[in-house]
Amino acid sequence: MRFSVRHETIYSYDTPVVLAAHRLRLTPRGDCGRVLSRGLEILPEPAMIREEVDAHGNPLVLVEFGPGASDLLRIDSAFEIETRQATPPGAQRLPRLPWPRRDDAPDACLTGRDPGPEVRRFAEGLAELAGRDAMGFLELLTATLYQRTDRRIRQDGYAQSPQETLERAQGACRDLAVLFIACCRLMGLPARFVSGYQAQAESVDGQRHLHAWPEVWLGQAGWQGFDPTHGTRVRDGHVALCAAPEQGETMPVEGGYYGPPVAARLRYRVEVEVKA
Repeated sequence: MRFSVRHETIYSYDTPVVLAAHRLRLTPRGDCGRVLSRGLEILPEPAMIREEVDAHGNPLVLVEFGPGASDLLRIDSAFEIETRQATPPGAQRLPRLPWPRRDDAPDACLTGRDPGPEVRRFAEGLAELAGRDAMGFLELLTATLYQRTDRRIRQDGYAQSPQETLERAQGACRDLAVLFIACCRLMGLPARFVSGYQAQAESVDGQRHLHAWPEVWLGQAGWQGFDPTHGTRVRDGHVALCAAPEQGETMPVEGGYYGPPVAARLRYRVEVEVKA
């Protein structure tokens, strides 16, 4: 698929502030396709822009500003990309669940806070229904979360706890991703949080937003994506910006300002056009 994406982010402050350095995670990961064009406009104009790759293989744009104060920060990112079809895991034999810890598994994607007994019972129940088959479990988990969850848009804030999403049967895409990841880790499956965009226009408010989904490491098959918000596997209809063990390491714009606390407001606009 060919994606054209524009993502505008605007922070406005009640009184002018001196902007600190910012990290921008708005560039597509190299493993999701071929970038055809890319542009980035920032106001106020930065004193320095540097591109790097973080410890998880994500492209970063590091931005530093001059000493002048501003009551506005505007970041306008645009790119066009031709996504590639994800390689399915094939017919490889995978260990039965729960997986034993393996030396080649990414440890950072196996650990995390205990999600609680309700989530553990939920994951164990699905594993039993899937006959302890890893792929069967992942497909069933994707379908179950899609069918049982009232999916809603929540524009700000971190994800709910896995237990809260399970108990309320309600949440945004990031909430479902975090619950999915917790269930996988309980079964010994390394899983990580992915932030990006998706091709489907389905949205309860009719607007486009940044999307989130989980990826699971399946040995020789590498990372495989699942989208419980839409009840599908991730193939070429998703564009990944960032993947990390935890959501906090995937924020699209990360930074701050110097000076006393002031009221700040965030506005954003996402436009996505897709051609098959």
